[in-house]
Amino acid sequence: MAGGDKIMEWMSRLGGSLASAAKVVLVSKWHTAVPKVDASQEIVVLGNGPSLNDTITRDRHFLAGKSLLAVNFAGNAPVFFDLKPRYYVLADPVFFEDGTHDNVNNLWDTFVNRTTWEMTLFAPARFRKCRRLAEVAKNGKIKVCFYNLTPVEGFNWVENFAYGSGLGMPRPRNVLIPSLMLALRMGFKHIYVAGADHTWTQTLSVTDDNQVVSIQPHFYKEDKKEEARQAAVYHKFPLYKLMYSFYVAFKSYFTIRRYAESINAEIINITPGSFIDAFKRMKVSDNDGGNK
Repeated sequence: MAGGDKIMEWMSRLGGSLASAAKVVLVSKWHTAVPKVDASQEIVVLGNGPSLNDTITRDRHFLAGKSLLAVNFAGNAPVFFDLKPRYYVLADPVFFEDGTHDNVNNLWDTFVNRTTWEMTLFAPARFRKCRRLAEVAKNGKIKVCFYNLTPVEGFNWVENFAYGSGLGMPRPRNVLIPSLMLALRMGFKHIYVAGADHTWTQTLSVTDDNQVVSIQPHFYKEDKKEEARQAAVYHKFPLYKLMYSFYVAFKSYFTIRRYAESINAEIINITPGSFIDAFKRMKVSDNDGGNK
């Protein structure tokens, strides 16, 4: 890197550090404790991509004996009661709004009335006063923990401090980013990622009316209302903004990898055909179960 480029990089990191510090002071909550685990434990973060069905069916042996972390609408799928994930992460504000659609209501009903095993539910700290979380807390099997979605970037030492203390994380473009950061913060050193297809660009198109269409299939079947809601969300964005959001997500994974390496943790992507290029890849079917 040439001298001028180094100066620009330093200035960029300085600006990011100062902006991040301001956001942490103004937005982040300082008391967001998370459960701590033994470093020998392993966890599989279950994304909701369509490949997860194959992983559950073909590589069930790999999931056995590991902690599982589920996200978003996974609780509405029948397999949720079979897998019994130990951890669950929500990030999208739609889950915490009143008067939302049936899928959201069904998910909260699952948490309140149908989850019969020990589970930790992570929710953004900004929703501490959400009435739905108060209802979930009445289920003695579920512990509610909060985390900060505050985006932090800048010098590595600034990022490391914010990430390690839970005051912030790489820019949280999607729920997988806080899920990985929470797994790292809990102390897991061996983290596997399944169902993280991220093949968004394969289904991206633009209609003759300049409407951007982004179809993002999941391992469970969407109902028509949820499909319509997602379509309405993406219709609001011009293509360049949507492509930029993809850039943010894939860049955040490289930041997560750097941070994981700094604390001697490893993230391995076991998703067949995944577009995430930041993490080491492994074919579970060619592995003896993933034990180190």
